Amino acid sequence: MRIAVVSDIHHASPAEQRRRGHESRAIRNRPLRLLVRAYRRFFWLADPLAHNHRLDDFLLRARDADHCVANGDYSCDTAFVGVSDNAAYASAQQVLDRLRAVFGTRLDLTYGDHELGKMSLFGGVGGLRRLSWSRCVHELGMPPLWQRRFGRVVLAGVVSSLVALPVFAPETLAEELPAWERWRAEHLAAFRQFLEGLAPEDRLILFVHDPTALPFLWEEPALQSRRAQLEMTIIGHLHTPVIYRASRILAGIPPIRFLGTSIRRMSEALSRARLWKPFRVRLVPSLTGCQLLKDGGFGWLEVDPEGRRPSQLTIERLPWGKP
Repeated sequence: MRIAVVSDIHHASPAEQRRRGHESRAIRNRPLRLLVRAYRRFFWLADPLAHNHRLDDFLLRARDADHCVANGDYSCDTAFVGVSDNAAYASAQQVLDRLRAVFGTRLDLTYGDHELGKMSLFGGVGGLRRLSWSRCVHELGMPPLWQRRFGRVVLAGVVSSLVALPVFAPETLAEELPAWERWRAEHLAAFRQFLEGLAPEDRLILFVHDPTALPFLWEEPALQSRRAQLEMTIIGHLHTPVIYRASRILAGIPPIRFLGTSIRRMSEALSRARLWKPFRVRLVPSLTGCQLLKDGGFGWLEVDPEGRRPSQLTIERLPWGKP
């Protein structure tokens, strides 16, 4: 079976497109603002709101797949509060409508961090919002824990921001934190129950948007005892292989808590990144990749339902220019 895997679509609805420069406006320090603009322009993405055509390109190439997994981050989250923002909600709704129109029941959806909200890079605004969770579950129809069986191969997706809530907790509203903690406990309990239901001959492929969640998943004895059954863990979030390679090099650095929220969050993730190893991590880049390398694309996951051959993931690159 051939399964298309797409991550970090970052579609911009008309309302989000009207917010160009949103990240810079959130940074009050002028030298830092100029530095971030240069980073965005020359390395990351000069205009993150101008790549809606990548979704068209993906759908054209992947529409005949046996199945599709979308691994999170459907909007550009220009208000930094996830789909509680109407503009970001419209972006996510447009993406899910198009994916469902093409794949129908051949589709599973994983949460990204931008569905729920997170603070801006160096701006210190935004964060997780309770309304974003409610809209994802009840309006966008995204189950927090999904699973799909193809013979002996079992695919499953978790909510990385929930699993890694200890890292994201400082970005939540104080009055909403108890609800997030309750949802996390329920989510992990459901994940344990899922793992305990696996047969010894089953092979597991995990979908986790943000690898920050992996060390917290490894704290689960039910997962550790099934380590041999875990074929691979497919992540997104990092957008480009160069960031993934840098993350492996920086694994184990101490947390840095005096340079703002974003540096704290990223350094805390990297401090435990050595625990990524047992997950057999594979990255599916964003559809755009980064500005410098233009290395975007999507994944093709080949699985053998009878379990005779190991599953394989390959990346199909997308052309940078508009079709």
